Amino acid sequence: MDRRDQRFQRIGEDRIAAVAAGLMTMAGMAGANQALAEKQGCTACHQVDKKVIGPAYNDVAKKYKGDKGAAAMLATKVKKGGVGVWGPIPMPPNDKVSEADVKTLVDWVLSLAK
Repeated sequence: MDRRDQRFQRIGEDRIAAVAAGLMTMAGMAGANQALAEKQGCTACHQVDKKVIGPAYNDVAKKYKGDKGAAAMLATKVKKGGVGVWGPIPMPPNDKVSEADVKTLVDWVLSLAK
């Protein structure tokens, strides 16, 4: 293999390493966000892939995919509670959850859209 081929091989290896690091970071963030949902008590009513008392996070993500105002609306719902969108059972207010955590959780849920 000549020098040029070696250089291109190194560039390819660097790109593969960068993509792998990015995927590992994303997986770590998803795990951290799941842990935050558990810490804040969200998982008592919600799971990622199945309805419990409230809707599955995947269903929420699908419903609001592409909706530019969804993050702000959902953040307000998380903080103040709500009823009617997913059925008659109300979601209680979560006013003890910090604004930063609410934003992190809502962004995470919306990122689950496929």
